[in-house]
Amino acid sequence: MNVLVINCGSSSLKYQLINSDTEAVLAKGLCERIGIDGRLVYQKAGLDKEITEAPMPTHKEAIQMVLDALTNEKTGALKSLSEVDAIGHRVVHGGEKFAKSVVIDDEVIAAVEECNDLAPLHNPANLIGIRVCAELMPGVPQVGVFDTAFHQTMPAKAYLYGLPIEYYDKYKVRRYGFHGTSHSFVSKRAIEFLGLDKNNSKVIVCHLGNGSSISAVVNGECVDTTMGLTPLEGVVMGTRSGNIDPAIMEFISKKEGLDIDGMMTVLNKKSGLLGLSGGVSSDMRDLEAAAESGNKNAENAVDVLCYSITKFVGGYVAAMNGVDAIVFTAGIGENDGKVRKAVVDNLGYLGITLDEEANKKRGEDIVISTADSKVKVAVIPTNEELMICRETVSLVK
Repeated sequence: MNVLVINCGSSSLKYQLINSDTEAVLAKGLCERIGIDGRLVYQKAGLDKEITEAPMPTHKEAIQMVLDALTNEKTGALKSLSEVDAIGHRVVHGGEKFAKSVVIDDEVIAAVEECNDLAPLHNPANLIGIRVCAELMPGVPQVGVFDTAFHQTMPAKAYLYGLPIEYYDKYKVRRYGFHGTSHSFVSKRAIEFLGLDKNNSKVIVCHLGNGSSISAVVNGECVDTTMGLTPLEGVVMGTRSGNIDPAIMEFISKKEGLDIDGMMTVLNKKSGLLGLSGGVSSDMRDLEAAAESGNKNAENAVDVLCYSITKFVGGYVAAMNGVDAIVFTAGIGENDGKVRKAVVDNLGYLGITLDEEANKKRGEDIVISTADSKVKVAVIPTNEELMICRETVSLVK
C-alpha cells in the first residue's frame, strides 16, 4: 500500500510517499515559508529535485501543491490520489493521553487539542495538516504517530519532577520526552542489527542534532529520557540551553530587564552551542572549524556538548544497572566522528574501545567499537518517516 507521511511544522511541511510493501520512497520533499511566500521542493525517486515558488497562505495550499506534484502527469509518482491508501501524521505532543499511535477520528482530534498548551507551536500545525488532508482526501484513513508516545513507558520515578505534586495532578507537569519516533526506530533497529535479545537488552540511544535527546531503553521499552515537559531540557543543543539551574532565569531576567517570554527566547533560541560560542554558529561543522582555527569559545561549546552527552550516557548506564549497546543517530550522531570519539573515549571504564577506521564511515548501520569491547557502540541512521509508515500500516491494513 502507498502511505503519505506528513510532518507539519508552524511554517513548514515535510512529506514522503512510501510504498509500504517494499519500504521504498516513491517521492519526497518539503514546503517552506508557509504563510510568507511559499516554496515547494519535490523529488520523485530517481529524478532531480523540482523547486516551485508559489504563494502558500496556509497549510491547505501547501498540501494541495504537494498532492498536485504527486499526481503531475510528467513527474508525479501517482496516477491519481486514489492510489494513496493511508496518511501518517507526526504529532508532537500526546501528553498522557496517547501511549501509542492511533487511527485519527474526531475524538482523537479533540484529545490532541487538549495537549496544545504543551506544544503550542507544533500541535496546532499538526492538527491543521490532519484537517486539510481529511478535506482534500476524504475517506482516506489517517494515523497519528506521537513524538511522546514511546516515552510513556517511563516509571514515575523517571518522569516526576521535584515539584509540589499538585502541579502534576492539576496540569500534568512531568517529563514527557520527545524524538520518540526516532528513539523507537533506532532502538528496535539496534536490537536487530546487533543481534541482541529484545526481552533481555539494555540500549542507550543518542539522538544528536540541532535538537538532541538521549533515551534509556530496557527490553524495548523506554525507562528514561533527557527531554522533559518541553524539548528544552537535557543535553546542550544547537540553540537550547539544556539543563540549567532554574534560578538562573530570575537572576538574568532582573539583570537584563527581561520578562518570562524574553527569558524563554534566550533559553530556546540564543543559548546552547550558538550562545556558548559567542554567536559563531549552532552548527557543529562551523564550530569545529572555528575551534581548529583557535576560537576558544567554539572549542568550549564543542567540549560542553560532548561532556553533557557523556554524563547522561553514564547516568543511564547506572540507572539500568548496565548496558549492552550505545547507539548514535541523527545529524550529529550519524555524521560527526569527532563527537562520537570524544564520548566513547570517556567510556573506557565500560570496556569500550573505539574502532577508529569504522568511526570514519557515514550513512550506514555500522559498529564503531572494536570486536573485543564489552559494550557494543554503533551508528544507525534514523528514519522517522519509515517508522511513521510502519505504524500507519499496522493500524489500517
